[in-house]
Amino acid sequence: MTIKQQRDIEEFLVERLGCEEGAALFAEQARLLSELIAGTSGKSKSQMKELEQTILPRVALYKALAASGIGEERTTELMRAYMMDVVAAQKHASTKKMELVPGFFAIYKRVFLKVMRTSDLWESTQTEGPGCFGASITKCLWHDACVEGGCSELCPLFCDVDDINYGGLSKMGFSRTQTLGYGGDCCDFHFYKR
Repeated sequence: MTIKQQRDIEEFLVERLGCEEGAALFAEQARLLSELIAGTSGKSKSQMKELEQTILPRVALYKALAASGIGEERTTELMRAYMMDVVAAQKHASTKKMELVPGFFAIYKRVFLKVMRTSDLWESTQTEGPGCFGASITKCLWHDACVEGGCSELCPLFCDVDDINYGGLSKMGFSRTQTLGYGGDCCDFHFYKR
């Protein structure tokens, strides 16, 4: 299986750390990723796909940076830069493009709620009303993977990606008062029509 995110991670590391150090860290990240994937069991097919494509590459990047000797502060700085400048920026650009579709809010609402009800990546209850919808997520694959991987401190960055992804949209607003990654009882997503 090709993991598309690997190209972004390699480019980011080379850009930020130079060819030699970036390439060495990418090789370690790829090795750790293979170990993480091989060591993961008890997951459904859809959970495994999400882990391989989005979650574990980032966990492996964090672990490679943390083990590299660059220090905790630099590791955190680089992970934040990757998650915000690459991951969140790409997601936000994609969501902004979707806003151009007529009926965006209604379509997004329908798709979001269906995914929340049918996916095994989360456990949640959904709400909807005139001009709004949301979900209260009490179990999350991203949170579980960080905790199981011994890097729960990474999980807030996954939460922060949502803030960038949904922030500044012209047709849909977003708010949240807590997340599992930040120690809350749930992730309480709330969307409203602008």
